[in-house]
This record gives sequence, C-alpha cells and structure tokens, in this order.
Amino acid sequence: MKDYSIGKTIGRTVGFFVIMSVICGVLYTGVCLGIGQLIFPYQANGSIIEVDADGDGVNDSRYCMLLGQQFEDDDHLWGRPTNYNLSTFTDDEGNPIAWAGASNLTPAGEEFEQLVAERVEKIREAHPEKGDEPIPSDLVTVSGSGLDPDISPAAAEYQVERLAKNTGKSASEIREIIEACIEQPTLGVLGDARVNVLKVNLMLDGVLS
Repeated sequence: MKDYSIGKTIGRTVGFFVIMSVICGVLYTGVCLGIGQLIFPYQANGSIIEVDADGDGVNDSRYCMLLGQQFEDDDHLWGRPTNYNLSTFTDDEGNPIAWAGASNLTPAGEEFEQLVAERVEKIREAHPEKGDEPIPSDLVTVSGSGLDPDISPAAAEYQVERLAKNTGKSASEIREIIEACIEQPTLGVLGDARVNVLKVNLMLDGVLS
C-alpha cells in the first residue's frame, strides 16, 4: 500500500488549484476575450456607438444600444416603461447609483392594474388619432430587466402618425427609419423581431444614418 502523507496531499491539491486557476481564469478568459474582440468587437465592448450630437464634426456623445432610455417628448419614439431605482444604492460619496429591474407586481394585483391604466391613458392622450385602437402591450408594461432597449414593430408603427406630425418628416420617411432599425430573430428563430428605440431616435435627430 502506498503511503500518502498529508504534505503530499496538500501539495497536489495546491498544484491542482493553481493549474485549474490558470486554465479557467487566465487561458479560458483570454481566449474568450480574444475571440470576442476579433469576431464581435462591437458586441463585446458593450454595443457602444459614438455620434456627433452637437454638429461640430466630432463624435463626442456615446450611447449604449443595450440599455433602454426614457423618451417622452412628442418628436421621439417612445420605448417600454422603465423601472429605474435611485434610492437603493449609492457610491462612496453618497451619490445615488441608478439601476433597474422588474417590478415583481402580480398581473392580478390592483397596483399593477392601476399602473397599466395610467400608462394607457398617457399613450391615448399622446395619440388621439388612434382612438380606441388596441395599444401594443410593450408600450404599457415593463420588461423583466426594466431596461429593455427594444419594442415590437407593432409598437413602433403605433407611433408613426405622432412622429410624422411633430418631426416634419412624412409617415413613409418615419417607416423607412423604423424598418432600418428592425432586428430580426437571432438565427431566424430565437426571439421576435424588434426595434431599437434609441437607434430610431438618433436617426430622427439626424445624428445617425
């Protein structure tokens, strides 16, 4: 019978830990990072775009296409309601740190019903030309993340008349912009067709082509 001492056991354990740390924590991470930067640099770096927002010829504004941002003015496309929280976390200097998440309200509860009713009223006031036409659900409900950057093509189409009225662009021009911003299901089968709200609004503002 072989004599396995505690020292040898500890030594082998530490050696195994070091080897696996190098493989999983350094080599694997490095390979994934390299592949991401080589094949998907835009996605790997946070889907950030830089635009010339003030028209001085310099790309001085940065936007993340993965985070929903609140638009409520008449000449921009509205996205899903967001669920920002500025009261839970603060940085070292006491400044609030924004985060978002699901409301966790049951669809059968009165609070959820009241929130949706308020959102429906707000949408109808901004789109009187729609009358009693059904409102796409993603315009009055919060996503699971609370920061969904996309809406359905139907939700974008619902807003075309308002945008045409307030931007000076024709309805066909608005639809062309929306069509250019539609992302199809991943691999043709995963998810649904969606419209990136921020991208549409940057194109409406003329700072993104």
